[in-house]
Amino acid sequence: MAGTLYGPTVSSPALSAPTAPSLAAAFPAYLQRDVQAVLKLLPPSSLEPALPFRVTVDGQPVVIPYRMYHAEPQANVEGALSPTQSAILNLLYTRHHDGRVRQRRLEHVLRLNEPWVVPFVVRLVGEYVLEIVLDIHRELVEIHDPWTPQHAVYGQVLAANPSFVALTAQRVASYWACYRHLYSDRRYYPGSTVIESMRAAARYYSTPTRTQHPHI
Repeated sequence: MAGTLYGPTVSSPALSAPTAPSLAAAFPAYLQRDVQAVLKLLPPSSLEPALPFRVTVDGQPVVIPYRMYHAEPQANVEGALSPTQSAILNLLYTRHHDGRVRQRRLEHVLRLNEPWVVPFVVRLVGEYVLEIVLDIHRELVEIHDPWTPQHAVYGQVLAANPSFVALTAQRVASYWACYRHLYSDRRYYPGSTVIESMRAAARYYSTPTRTQHPHI
C-alpha cells in the first residue's frame, strides 16, 4: 500500500475518548440477532469505540463508531459465520484504527447493495486513505445510473441523511487539498467524483413523487 496510508491528514479530535455506545447500535434492529452473534467473536479491547456518528437506516437511527480498536478474530472463527454475519463483521472492521485492516475488510462488502452497508462505505469516502477512496471509486460504477440497485440503495439511504452527505462532502474537499499535488483540479479527485455521484443519487430519491426501487 502506498505511503498515503498514514499520510496527509486534516485536524480531527483525539480518538481515545470512550464516547461510543455499544457496537450493536451500528446496525438496525432487524439485524440484532446476527449482530449479537458477531459481537461474541470480537477479541476484547482496552479501548472503547470512539467518536460515533449518527445516521438513519431504513427509518431507524444507528450509531457507528469513527474508530474501533479490537484485534481481528481468528480466521477459523470467522469461517463459521453466515453471509450476513460475515458482512456485519467486515463492516465493523472498516472502522478499525489500522488503515490496512479497513481497506482489506472493505473489499468484502463493497459489492453489497444493502441499506445498512451504505453509511460505512460513505464515511470512508470522507477519510484520508487515498487507496480506499480509489477502491470505492472503482467499485461503485453503477451509482451513476438510475434504476440500478446500487443507485437505488445509496440514493434512498442518503436522501434520508442530508446532513451526513453534506459533512462527508466537506471532508472530501479538505482531503483533496492534501492530494492536490496529484489532482490539481478538485473535480478529478476520486473522492469528489464519488461524493458527487452519491449526492446526485440522493437528490433523485429526495423527489416526493419518487417511488422506491423494486430491488430494495
